[in-house]
Amino acid sequence: MWMLENAFLIPLIPALSFAVILFFGKRFIGADRVHVIGITAVSLIWVLSLVAAFQWTQRVEHPSPDAIAQISADGHGDDHADDGDDHAGAAMDSESGHGGGHSSVLISPVVTTYSKWWSNGGVDFAVGTHVDGLTVLLLVVVASISLLVHIYSTEYVKGDRRYVHYYAFLSLFTAAMLFFVMAQNIVQLVVGWELVGVCSFGLIGHWWEEKPNTDAALKAFLTNRVGDIGLLVGMIVLWGTFGTFSIDGINAAISASPGTQHLALLVAACCLMAAVASKSGQFPLHTWLPDAMAGPTPVSALIHAATMVVAGVYMIARLYPVFYDGFSIGTSSINLMALIGGFTALMGAGLAFAQWDIKKVLAYSTVSQLGYMVMALGVGAWTAAIFHLFTHAFFKACLFLGAGSVSHAAHHTFDMRKMGGLKKFMPQTYWTFVIATLALSGIFPFAGFWSKDEILLGAKVGQQNGYPLMLIFGCAVAFMTAAYMTRVVWYTFHGEYRGHGHPHESPKVMTVPLWILAGMAVVGGAFNLPGPVLEPFGLEGLAHRVQTYAEPSVYLSGLGLSHPDPSLSMALIGLGLALSGIIVTYLYFWRKMGPHGLTERNKYAKAGYTFLENKYYLDYLYNDIIVASIKKPIANGANWFNQNVLDKAVNTAGESARDSGRWIYKWIDQGAIDGSVNAAARGADASGEGLRTIQSGKVQNYGQLLFGAAAVLAIVFVIVI
Repeated sequence: MWMLENAFLIPLIPALSFAVILFFGKRFIGADRVHVIGITAVSLIWVLSLVAAFQWTQRVEHPSPDAIAQISADGHGDDHADDGDDHAGAAMDSESGHGGGHSSVLISPVVTTYSKWWSNGGVDFAVGTHVDGLTVLLLVVVASISLLVHIYSTEYVKGDRRYVHYYAFLSLFTAAMLFFVMAQNIVQLVVGWELVGVCSFGLIGHWWEEKPNTDAALKAFLTNRVGDIGLLVGMIVLWGTFGTFSIDGINAAISASPGTQHLALLVAACCLMAAVASKSGQFPLHTWLPDAMAGPTPVSALIHAATMVVAGVYMIARLYPVFYDGFSIGTSSINLMALIGGFTALMGAGLAFAQWDIKKVLAYSTVSQLGYMVMALGVGAWTAAIFHLFTHAFFKACLFLGAGSVSHAAHHTFDMRKMGGLKKFMPQTYWTFVIATLALSGIFPFAGFWSKDEILLGAKVGQQNGYPLMLIFGCAVAFMTAAYMTRVVWYTFHGEYRGHGHPHESPKVMTVPLWILAGMAVVGGAFNLPGPVLEPFGLEGLAHRVQTYAEPSVYLSGLGLSHPDPSLSMALIGLGLALSGIIVTYLYFWRKMGPHGLTERNKYAKAGYTFLENKYYLDYLYNDIIVASIKKPIANGANWFNQNVLDKAVNTAGESARDSGRWIYKWIDQGAIDGSVNAAARGADASGEGLRTIQSGKVQNYGQLLFGAAAVLAIVFVIVI
């Protein structure tokens, strides 16, 4: 298990790639060739991630004695974690009715502490890695999407004025997410969380010369800082409650004694939900995410599929005992997490209908799908949420890169009103986009069908109680997702071409990644197929692979987390809703059936569309009311202070200097100095005039004066001497 114990190499390699590209790439390799460094580094971590995933599956299938927590008579396990950390995992037999699907032997994570980071107040802060099934699943997803984005970008941003900067930050972004994913403690988790935010700021504002791009980057950065206050407070509460920063220690303590720290966990969970809302685009802090489309399209694919926006979902999954106990997920039928997730899913789907920018449609789709994941976690469907995170990463990356391919061919526009008819010009982009759309819509047998079905089933069954409101939200979103994505396909690829120039298919360096992602959108559901689907083929042992390998059952079994049995009726309902959304949209656009022009004829329909078009006026609320109500008084106060204090002080000083100058000029310069000089001049003039009478020009007079003076001097000498 060498790779699991040395997983720190995986984020280290792209971090080194960042430094090499930024400081040496342009000089030694060439500005237009630095992508070689980034692609090589990410290819290497992709291989290492697969090795780590393989080793983890072997650890689960063939556990060594020091890697398992054996079931004891009281239903709890004795931990034998690899590093002797403060893990106290609890386990419950799958036959007891709780923790269904868990084996009687629970696998401990590989927790490795490398060194003491620093000490403060007698507390040691360590740095290390926490590797389990959830970690390796995210490693594979992040490395795969990042590698395809690196390759795709060689054509998409070729000749860009900051090509070196772009690839350097792609590498750093990947490293930051990987560091975050394998954080051993909550301090490392916070550091990785913030690094991801900083990298997204740099990449969203990549073309910073254009003001909308810098505004979008600042909006993303500042909105995330709002949620980060909740992150810091929540982590402080966890530290104060459990006296440890170890993720393993916190989860194990809750799992061993669920319900004993409920109030503290409720406070921590509420605070951490603020961070989730900002990072993962949940209501009401989702407004930055559509504006983040200002960055290059490959960056949008990376952010929205595998990195930044799934960080919040991952944090919930990683610290799930905190949320499960804090929100009483196992015993309630409604809670804050489920409500925020379900409402966000519904709200995002509604906004996607009113967008003409293809990337913004996909952005609001991401908001909606992230809401789906948060809702799934809120109803206790842990595996369904992570399974959907896995499938969503591939088909959403395919859709974003497909949008970039369309833009690349249609003269760099994302306005669907300037597209149309691209199916015949771009067949490969079209078919990959359609495949990813079907997966997102939840059509059988594509990947999204299987993961969405598990979420809806989880909402229906819950743990002890179902979540009927969340089920309604989920069903509505299933219909709406298929409808708005069919609208995108119509406006982009069907009808007549409404743009200018001659569109063309993108080169292979862009279409090959699309086909790879489309392939995963087809087969991705096979990673967690239910047993009844595989039973006719004698392959039921391959069912629920995500549940088997990724779920941290060593913690969740102690909470009593159960898994619902597969439901054919629920699967058919979800499929029927998705097909209905496609059919209704097809009839509306292709067959011209339905109430066309309704928003022009009906004031209520127009008001509803305007409400969607203005994004529920949330930006107006934040910018023109909340921010303005704070900014305007401060600005007015600053202006008053400037006019009445600063300017008055400056004016008074200037007037005093002016008056002093006038007085000095009048009395000192003119009166004293010039008066003295003039008086001396007048005295000299008078003396000169008096002496002029002596200078007569007659030698006789000069002689008389000379002899007279000599006589006077002689008399003086005689008298004195």
